[in-house]
Amino acid sequence: MRKLYFQKVTYSFFVALLVLASCKKDGFLGQTTTSNLTEETVFKDSANTVGFLAGIYANVGFSASASRFTYGPNALNQTPNGGLDASSDEAEPFNTGGSTAVAWASGAINAAVATNDAYKTCYVNIRSVNQLLKNLPKTPINAFNKNLMKAEARFLRAWYYAILLKHYGGVHLVGDSIYNYTDAIPAVRNTYEECVNYIVAECDAAGQELPNAQVGVNYGRASRGSCLALKARVLLYAASPLFNGQSLTGTKNDLLLGYSGYNKERWKAAADAAEAVIGLGAYQLYTDNATAPGYGFQFVFTKRYNTEYIFQLMRPSSNADLESLFQPPSRTGKNGAFPLQGLVDAFPMRNGKAITDPTSGYDPQNPYANRDPRLDYTVVRDQTPMQNRLASGFSPVNIYQGIFNGVATGQDAVHRGTVTGYYTNKMLSPNAVANDFTHPTERVLPLMRYAEVLLNYAEASNEYNGPSGLVYTAVEAVRQRAGLNPYQLPAGLSQVQMREVIQNERRIELAFEEHRFWDVRRWKIAEQTDNIQTMGMEVNRNGANVTYTQFPVRKRNFRTAMYLWPIPQSEVAKSPEVIQNPGY
Repeated sequence: MRKLYFQKVTYSFFVALLVLASCKKDGFLGQTTTSNLTEETVFKDSANTVGFLAGIYANVGFSASASRFTYGPNALNQTPNGGLDASSDEAEPFNTGGSTAVAWASGAINAAVATNDAYKTCYVNIRSVNQLLKNLPKTPINAFNKNLMKAEARFLRAWYYAILLKHYGGVHLVGDSIYNYTDAIPAVRNTYEECVNYIVAECDAAGQELPNAQVGVNYGRASRGSCLALKARVLLYAASPLFNGQSLTGTKNDLLLGYSGYNKERWKAAADAAEAVIGLGAYQLYTDNATAPGYGFQFVFTKRYNTEYIFQLMRPSSNADLESLFQPPSRTGKNGAFPLQGLVDAFPMRNGKAITDPTSGYDPQNPYANRDPRLDYTVVRDQTPMQNRLASGFSPVNIYQGIFNGVATGQDAVHRGTVTGYYTNKMLSPNAVANDFTHPTERVLPLMRYAEVLLNYAEASNEYNGPSGLVYTAVEAVRQRAGLNPYQLPAGLSQVQMREVIQNERRIELAFEEHRFWDVRRWKIAEQTDNIQTMGMEVNRNGANVTYTQFPVRKRNFRTAMYLWPIPQSEVAKSPEVIQNPGY
C-alpha cells in the first residue's frame, strides 16, 4: 500500500517534472524561476527532491541524440548537424561546415575540435547523483521510497559512467565524493577494468531494489531490467576486441584503454548478463506481421508504452522531434543526417539473402523491390509515400533529379534537399508531419530495447561457444519480427559466418540508435568500415524510364586514434595527472 500511495501521489509529480525536465537541458534546478533554492531548501522538500532526481533523468539521452552535433557562426547561432549516425558510415551530416560530426567523418577530429559534452554532461550528472545520495536520508520521504530513489540514482550514475567509458576508456571514478571549485580535485584516470567493475557493481546493487519493469506512472524510470541490460551492454563492450587485451599503444597506459590480456570468459560474462534480462520474462519484441511485413518494427517506435523498451528517454506527450530533423523539406523537416548507400545496401532482400548473392533476386535497376521491410521503415527514398503537411492522405517524396514531365525537380531532390539521395525514416510516425501540431506523436526515444539484448546475447554466446541453437533462436527472433520470409538462417553456419550475420543484423536493426559508431570500434574494424568512399543514389526519370546511378558523396578517413575520443583539451590542461588518449 505504501508503494501504491507513493506512485499515485509523489511520483505523479515526478512524471510531470520528468516530462518538463526532458524539454530542458539544464534540468529541474535550472528551470526554477524562484531565486532561493539552495541544496538545503531542495532536500528539505519531498517534491523538490523528486524534481532533482527528474533533472538527472533529463540528460540520459544526450549521447544518442540525432541533433547532438551542431554548426554555426557562433555559440548563439547553432544549427543541428547530425549525431553519431552522421559520424559513422550510416549517414552524412546535413552541412559540411565545422562540427564534431564532420570532423569524425573527415578524420580531422582532435582534442580541440571534439565537443566536450560527454565529459561535462556525465560528470555534472554524476555529481548530482552524489548530492542526492548525500541528502536523501534527511529528506521527508518514507524509507521504502527513499530506497527506490537511491537505487534509481545509482543506476543513473552507472549509466553516465558507461557513456564516459565508451567515449574515453578509463576515467576518474569519484565514488560518492562531491567536489567544489575550491577543492583539489583528483584527476588520475582509473583503469578500464576498474571502471567496468564499478559500473557492474552499481547495476547489481541497484537492480536488487527495483521492479523487473516499470509500468503505469512509473514508466520511464530505472528498473531491474534496465540495470541488467546496461550491465550486459558494458560487459559485451568489455569482451570485444578493442578492449579485451588487444593493445592500441603497447605502453604502460594501455590499462586505461582495456585489459592487459585476452580472456575468453569475458564473453561468457556478457552472455550470462544478457541471458539474465531475457530470463526476467518482462520484455518481448513488438511483433505484427499480419498487418504488413515488418509492421511491428515500424510501429514499436511510435508507441509511448511498449514491452520492448527497457530504458527510454521520456518526451512530452505531443512531440514531432524526429520529424523536424529527418523529414524532407516539403514536410518542413530539416537538418537531419542523410543515410548513405552503404547502409541501404546492407539490408537484404525479403528472402533474407544479401543483395550481393546472385540467387537473391536483386535488380539494380529496381533496387528497392522485395527488400527487407526494415529498409522502407528506416530510409526515405524516391517515391516513398509520406503524410502531407496540413492535409490528409499521403503523397510520394520526389528525390529524383533533372526534368520530369517538363517540370524541374523540387526542394526534396538529390543535391538540393539531400546530399545522398535519401532521408531518414527510422522511428518516424507515418501520421506525423514536422511542425504540424495537428499530427504530433506520443513517442519516447529508446535507449535500450529488447532487440538489442537478443543481439547482445547472440554475439557474446557465439564468441564463447560458437553458433549454438540458442544463438540461432535469438537472431531469428529479430529477423522474424522484421518480416523476412523465410526468416530462418542457413543451418551449419561457422562461428565466423554467424559473426558476420550478427554484425549485419545489428547494423540494420539498430540503425540510427547510437550503435553503429561504437560497434565498428569495439569490433576493431573501423579502419575498414570508415576508410571508404561513401556513396549516394541519383534517380533519373524520363517518362516511364527510370535509371538509378550511384555517385560519390565523401571520402572518409580513419586513423587508429579515432577508436576512442580525445579527452577534452580543457580537461587535460587543468592537470598533468590527466593522460590524454593516444594519437591526440
